[in-house]
Amino acid sequence: MSEPRSTAPHRRRRSRTALAVGVPLALTAAGVFTYGTDVQQASAAAPGWAGDTADGFASVNSLGQNGTYGGRDGQVVTVKTQAELEKYATASQPYVIVVAGTIAMNPVGKEIKVRSDKTIVGQGTAGHIVGGGFFLGQGVHNVIIRNLTIRDAYQGVWNDKDHDFDAIQMDGAHHVWIDHNDLRHMADGLIDVRKDSTNVTVSWNKLSDNNKTFGIGWTENVKTDITIHHNWIRETEQRNPSTDNAAHAHLYNNFLEDAPGTTIKSSYGNYSRGGTKMVLENSLFQGVKNPVIKDSGASIVQRGNVFSGTSGRNESGGSAFDPKAYYSYTLDKATDLPSVLKAGAGPRASLGTTSASTRAAAATTLTVAQDGSGQYRTVQAAVNAVPANNPSRVVIAVKPGTYRELVKVPSNKPHVTIQGTGGSRKDTTIVYNNASGTPKPGGGTYGTGGSATVAVEADDFQARNLTISNDFDEKANRHIKDQQAVALRTAADKVFLDGIIVTGDQDTLLLDTASKDRLGRVYVANSYVIGNVDFIFGRATAVVDKSVITLKKRWDGSSGGYIAAPSTAANRKGFLIANSTVNGDVSAGTFYLGRPWHAGGDASLDPQATVRNTNLSNAIKSAPWTNMGDFSWKDDRFAEYGNYGAGAGPASSNRPHLTDAQAANQEVADWLAGWTPSAS
Repeated sequence: MSEPRSTAPHRRRRSRTALAVGVPLALTAAGVFTYGTDVQQASAAAPGWAGDTADGFASVNSLGQNGTYGGRDGQVVTVKTQAELEKYATASQPYVIVVAGTIAMNPVGKEIKVRSDKTIVGQGTAGHIVGGGFFLGQGVHNVIIRNLTIRDAYQGVWNDKDHDFDAIQMDGAHHVWIDHNDLRHMADGLIDVRKDSTNVTVSWNKLSDNNKTFGIGWTENVKTDITIHHNWIRETEQRNPSTDNAAHAHLYNNFLEDAPGTTIKSSYGNYSRGGTKMVLENSLFQGVKNPVIKDSGASIVQRGNVFSGTSGRNESGGSAFDPKAYYSYTLDKATDLPSVLKAGAGPRASLGTTSASTRAAAATTLTVAQDGSGQYRTVQAAVNAVPANNPSRVVIAVKPGTYRELVKVPSNKPHVTIQGTGGSRKDTTIVYNNASGTPKPGGGTYGTGGSATVAVEADDFQARNLTISNDFDEKANRHIKDQQAVALRTAADKVFLDGIIVTGDQDTLLLDTASKDRLGRVYVANSYVIGNVDFIFGRATAVVDKSVITLKKRWDGSSGGYIAAPSTAANRKGFLIANSTVNGDVSAGTFYLGRPWHAGGDASLDPQATVRNTNLSNAIKSAPWTNMGDFSWKDDRFAEYGNYGAGAGPASSNRPHLTDAQAANQEVADWLAGWTPSAS
């Protein structure tokens, strides 16, 4: 973000009164539940599991989709009827759809055509779909189906071609996660993954009481990438699964059980057909006939499987692939699977985080020390050691010292904590000195975002007990035009900055999102943020809470600047500064609380900043908001509430205050929208 602002022509939006900022424009960000056509607001409504993301091949970045996270960026709705379920499942917008009871499909066999960017999840164990299921057609992507019971479309004849009723069918879909469901007693397949559908993960499901369990393929193309793990498959005859022409099929920790005395008998277990390459690990086959079979042209690599009371064909051969080249995973012992899956598969009364994370032992810790006493000498080396798509927390413990390096946490390494181990947040410092206009070794310049000392692009990131600094010397580099120098840039969701110092001059702390249409929540607590020009800026939904914002003079000794420069997308929440202190050794009446940054001259943006219950020093101007370029702050959302100190002032046309009613909708919980940050 350059300080000389664009004055290019733009389309002016209709002016609003400043006091309208108290109206919650972003119902999705506030977490609204919808019951049919009635909208009911609920504080912190979006449940924690709504942010869960898939593991396995559904987590891999491909086909323009980086992982599978369903409708997490959309509104949360609760449905109790087929009409409501169909309305939201077939909508073009993202939704988290909570099924809160039994829905009997009419006609029997109805398969709702789900569109992209949806999470469909049962409320506790109450979510049942009876006599029908879901269909995901060509190009449908980023869909999660969890915690549901889908059952009873059976019409009296197994393998009934006249009643091809599946629980979940996909034809040409990609990035789909089917997790913690109970699928049973359907007229045809429980799960059909057909016609080049790919990047699919099927995990922690009960699949039972059926003829055809799970078919994959039906295509001449060897394209499908699929992960199947921790499923309990019992009382099923065939396709357990049958995998035809899959490029990569990774099956692990599945329990296939043909129980004695039941009416349905297995004809075969896992089947690798056509050109399939299958890796089969640590699964348990109990009483199954022909537990593992393959065609002559297919491959199966077996490792760690256990066979108890099985008979017939048990085959392997050929070469396959290394799943860890695509994602990380943890294996349970095959002999433990009956107890693990009977306790953990199927719908849960309280749906938590991804099961692999839940069952993982204490978080992995990597140590960093400059003197060689840790596992790594640089912070970036430790970040590089975190496996791609790690399912659980990795703590990078950094010993005291000054680490002059650039650090980037890429988007495929979530759940990372960088934590100083000294007695003070000043003991451990990560620092560098790039600016926007600093020449890059390969040509060009870094740009504002690229100048960051620490860049975080991975969700669920935490930092604590350290200092992150950009010490670019503006005075010594006056020949460089663009002197914005970012200390910390975040472009992710659920970022928790706890007890840190972020220090620089212009553009110190960039709180961004992965893209304009993605939610990026940031919670800064018990921290210090230091700078002078637009030094808290970006389009994230961010809270600075119980912290100290320290103003500093510019390189030439002059006093003046701007704290916040939000670039909020319309219908999202911007910045909330609450319960904090603004101070610094600067002149009285020289700093603005903020100004609206319409990045790139984008008139569709709707910047927002609220400062409330905060101690303002006399450095704050009596008219604390100002324009940026051709954009007036009065056309956007800027307000105060309950501030005090020498820099506070009464409400006026140039200093809007929220009413008590408006302030009730601008609390910290409204910004975090169902996410409760906790140290880990």
